[in-house]
Amino acid sequence: MIEITAADGHVFSAYRSDPAGGTKGVVVVLQEVFGVNSHIRKMTDAFAAQGFIAVAPCLFDRIRTGVELGYDEASVAQGLDLVKQVGFDHAMADIEATVGSLSGEGRVGIVGYDWGGYLAYNAANQVQGLSTVVAYYGCGIINDLSQRRKVPTLLHFGAMDPYIPRNQLVIFRASRPDLRIYEYPAGHHFACDDRDTYDAASADKAWTTTLMHLTHRLEGPPAVTLKNQGAYSSSGGKEKKKKAAAVSDDMEPPM
Repeated sequence: MIEITAADGHVFSAYRSDPAGGTKGVVVVLQEVFGVNSHIRKMTDAFAAQGFIAVAPCLFDRIRTGVELGYDEASVAQGLDLVKQVGFDHAMADIEATVGSLSGEGRVGIVGYDWGGYLAYNAANQVQGLSTVVAYYGCGIINDLSQRRKVPTLLHFGAMDPYIPRNQLVIFRASRPDLRIYEYPAGHHFACDDRDTYDAASADKAWTTTLMHLTHRLEGPPAVTLKNQGAYSSSGGKEKKKKAAAVSDDMEPPM
């Protein structure tokens, strides 16, 4: 565990896992409502095993340290109460402090799960120093039908998620061409192998897509903006752009 200091002086813990060899970049892993528990530490270690410096900040430390909750109804209620007590602004401040503390170690991306997915999605527009964001089944995200992200954003949803209605997800997806959105034949928390909602096939597909996305955005070359890009697209570039789309790495969502 390491310690990080937020801009307001709050000192909080974070679980850090380092790769054995060279690094591809940095991944900040954002917790669910259950704290930085064994699942979040497991995912942090998994990113480190793939060559990323991985850090999971303990976002409940402002209220109570060392929170690790189970998955029963009482634990869910306790976790949701802690989320309310922490508040959105304090959580975002601690995420920004985490990203800032790691900025000298490579390009930084965020991967968030559940509550952490919602925070990750919002961090894309509010936290400085990010290169990309990935969010898993973040409740509340689909309510944002218009605001465009400032960094490339990848979203994973389960088609049978009882907390994220699929009819609303379809509307959200149609209105947000700025996002890469993947949908799986699974429910909520499908990527957590500690829960009975775990779906191995969907989790594996999401994991592969996430790693490809992070590697491209954190380790790959920076995007180049052409000075005459507008003139190009308004002249003879449309045919070429259509051909390029055929070989894009933006795969269709697995169903």
